Amino acid sequence: MAKIISIANQKGGVGKTTTAVNLSASLAVLEKKVLLVDCDPQANATSGLGVNPDELEKSVYECILGQANASDIIVETETPNLYLLPTRIDLVGAEVELINEKGREQFLSRVLEPLRESYDFIIVDCSPSLGLITINALTASDSVIVPIQSEYFALEGLGKLLNTIRIVQTRLNPKLAIEGMLITMYDNRLRLARQVVEDVRDHFKQMVFDTLIFRNTKLAEAPSYGQPIIMHDAASTGAINYLNLAQEILKRNNM
Repeated sequence: MAKIISIANQKGGVGKTTTAVNLSASLAVLEKKVLLVDCDPQANATSGLGVNPDELEKSVYECILGQANASDIIVETETPNLYLLPTRIDLVGAEVELINEKGREQFLSRVLEPLRESYDFIIVDCSPSLGLITINALTASDSVIVPIQSEYFALEGLGKLLNTIRIVQTRLNPKLAIEGMLITMYDNRLRLARQVVEDVRDHFKQMVFDTLIFRNTKLAEAPSYGQPIIMHDAASTGAINYLNLAQEILKRNNM
């Protein structure tokens, strides 16, 4: 029975998709069967795993609207044990099409629930917004990982995200938990970065992962090769960081 984890932060450029792709691949390398669900219309997670969004006949968009079966669209990636439910730009239209639908927050749940039996983890890459698709992802999830960039404005907007999570917990999905806060783009040479980490840990305590994701050139270039970092350069700092994160999540979940 899969655990469904959303990667969410309405602030862009915090390493959300990087985390979704590389955490999924790292869990897969650790012999867990993983499905990555791309729920960001930018389709960066899709292209980051070597799938061209422009060549897709159908995507998660059709699944959400009930026009396709997810099992027919899921693709096997080059990483063993890692599968992808891809997306393309037309997902942006789903927000408009669902707005007047009854139970509009639960369409993604109906897509993912039948898939639970087939995977150990389902990781959902959310768009950098708190729109209806992100609400769908949170409603469908067991937990959420919040990437936080180790820079000055790191906590800006975080209150709004946490409030949204509380609303989802209260009204739509009581079982939703915060899996953890993840510090990304960390540079230990910078005093400001070290201060941000200290502030975040002081504020959120045990909710913050021990693992830090360091700034890493190989990590930044891997998507251009359509590969997660573990396949692009397994010895890089980025690969080691995400393997450590995957192991920390397995340990937190007694797996």
